[in-house]
Amino acid sequence: MVDTTHSSTITRLDSRQADFPDRFARLLAFNSDHAADLEQQVAGILRAVRQEGDAALIRLTRQHDRISLTPDRLAFSAGDMDEAWNQVPEEDRQALQAAADRIRAYHLWQMPPMGIQRYRDASGMVLGQRWDPIERVGLYVPGGRASYPSSVLMNAIPAQVAGVTRLVMVVPTPDGLLNPLVLAAARIAGVQEIYRVGGAQAIAALAYGTQTIPQVDKIVGPGNIWVATAKRQVFGQVGIDMIAGPSEILIIADRESNPEWLAADLLSQAEHDELAQAILLTDSPALAEAVAEQLDRLLLTLSRQAICRVALANRVPWSSCGIWPRPVNWPPRWPRNIWN
Repeated sequence: MVDTTHSSTITRLDSRQADFPDRFARLLAFNSDHAADLEQQVAGILRAVRQEGDAALIRLTRQHDRISLTPDRLAFSAGDMDEAWNQVPEEDRQALQAAADRIRAYHLWQMPPMGIQRYRDASGMVLGQRWDPIERVGLYVPGGRASYPSSVLMNAIPAQVAGVTRLVMVVPTPDGLLNPLVLAAARIAGVQEIYRVGGAQAIAALAYGTQTIPQVDKIVGPGNIWVATAKRQVFGQVGIDMIAGPSEILIIADRESNPEWLAADLLSQAEHDELAQAILLTDSPALAEAVAEQLDRLLLTLSRQAICRVALANRVPWSSCGIWPRPVNWPPRWPRNIWN
């Protein structure tokens, strides 16, 4: 049997136990009552911003991010950008530039031919397609629980390569704070129009426009569950990239795997959000034990360990599944090769 008392950080399940299917299903399930309540709250936020514009945006930003803004302070100024740039060490600027260069090179290679391409089939009929850049794109960049300058580069640079005319970036600044790397990445990516708002209210501003923030044609970028829910609700009014988050990862590993690497991969998603989900499936109790030890060790080195611990203990199930005998009729929808 797998020892389930070693670490309080993780939850372990064993597929040989009779109650494994029920426990596993419960761990994977979201609270539907909470989801319904969230949907209603987000709908209210979207409606308020659509009807009131800047006034609602400023009120909601004060409520959720604890900062007081005026319409003329919604946007970061050129002076704000310069100040952030000067706070970033040269080696970090170089790292951002190297990342930007690599992202740009890949998307230039990926770029389809613009304009109209025609094809005449065997019957003589002319068919074709036309590629044109979107005019205005909204970039959502996380800035609350975590800051990801990589999100700036990965969203802004492909849009630039495609020829998007106007990039509008929004990023929350809880308590007025923002990692200067985010604005440095924006400068390197060539984004000049940036607003200090986030959450569902920022998605509403991009989708419907306000007196200050322009309406866009498409919204891209990751965010928390409020952002993801808002993007889903405004889809159709604007285009979106996808419904991202909460973060999740599933790793299937055998005894030959490196436990430190597995622990690092699990934490790479658990650090995003208390609602993140990280699951390891293994047929090796020894590997499960080794990964648990590495998790405990690596957590001590992370600045976001508090979020990781909440996710791992509450939302994130760890499935250390013994010798993997296949339970009868469980799970009915999984591919058979996982169990064989």
